[in-house]
Amino acid sequence: MTPVELSRTVLRAVRRAVDDGELRVAVPERVVVAPPGPGGCGEYATNVALRLARPAGRTPQHVAEVLRARLLRADGIGDVVITGPGFINISLRESAGPSALVEEILGADNTPYGYLPEGDGERVLLHGAAEVRAFVHLDALVRILRSQGSPVRAVCDAAPRPEWIAVLGGGAVEHQPVEHQPVEHRLVDHRPGERRPARPQSLDHQPGAVPGTPRISVRPVPAPADPLPLGRDAGRWALLRPAAHDRPRIGPEHLEQREDNPLFRVRYAHARTRALARNAADLGFRAEPGPVGMDGTRPLLAALADHPRVLAAAARHHAPDRLARHLVTVADATQPLLTAVLPLGAEKPSAVHRARLALAEAAGTVLADGLSLLGIDAPDHL
Repeated sequence: MTPVELSRTVLRAVRRAVDDGELRVAVPERVVVAPPGPGGCGEYATNVALRLARPAGRTPQHVAEVLRARLLRADGIGDVVITGPGFINISLRESAGPSALVEEILGADNTPYGYLPEGDGERVLLHGAAEVRAFVHLDALVRILRSQGSPVRAVCDAAPRPEWIAVLGGGAVEHQPVEHQPVEHRLVDHRPGERRPARPQSLDHQPGAVPGTPRISVRPVPAPADPLPLGRDAGRWALLRPAAHDRPRIGPEHLEQREDNPLFRVRYAHARTRALARNAADLGFRAEPGPVGMDGTRPLLAALADHPRVLAAAARHHAPDRLARHLVTVADATQPLLTAVLPLGAEKPSAVHRARLALAEAAGTVLADGLSLLGIDAPDHL
């Protein structure tokens, strides 16, 4: 069970408690689960009981007990412990552990791991200036928001330069003439010292917009130099990996195949996972999730389990840099596994090797899907 799935499980428990009349409170839009803090236990904890106690007219302990009874009956949850003033600490069953996570990632066919069904998210209209970094941000955000089920359009206030599209991609970004732009809108403004309107305004009069669609202005700090000489992959990475309020570095370091180049590490880790699959096929074995029988995989499993949450946060905050940094974390956590997948010498492939190959393929799948959302190629050979 991933953090996103667990969050939905807790939310269902709240909704059922409300439907059954045990709690009289408005059901929240989402519930946050995170690793437990000091004094907590289990894999995850949530403060939802503390949030709901006052509007429900109950103590946090009472709300937590109501939710605990329902959570204990949910699939994938092994134990629920209430600590402190009403924190709910959740332990997952072993069957919902590493093997189930790998199976979930590798078994995602029509809907990739971490994606939500189309139409589940808020309808959004993105708007940006006709500047190369804003243009690339808009294109990446279209991909990320669509992965989270949001119907989305992206427009520039002037036609993008043809060479931007030719080199960097970005076919999803439209051109919107300035005369059609309303004055008030929701502003995601990353330039220091400028005002931010507090409330979103709809674009009911925007050509092609659905009435009530919020308009979000995306304004990252402009690129200090032309990224086109870097090409599509390195150019997009240079513009997307820094936070939008940070000034990007546009230089040849993004092209170097060195360990201090994060883009190289991400693409190299993916290419290695693909090479391992080819080598394993030559040796006559395939991936099969199971116990990997080695230390050092916990950071990788944690990063893979966190992938849906990162996608949701990148969409919610309109921040592709969160996804880029997460891919670096996954790639770095994959490295200790790569040398332990194939049997050595006269050793024959075993269940452990098949399980390690499955974990490597799961990491490669997350890396490939993440790079694709950023509009960057994930090569099988590097």
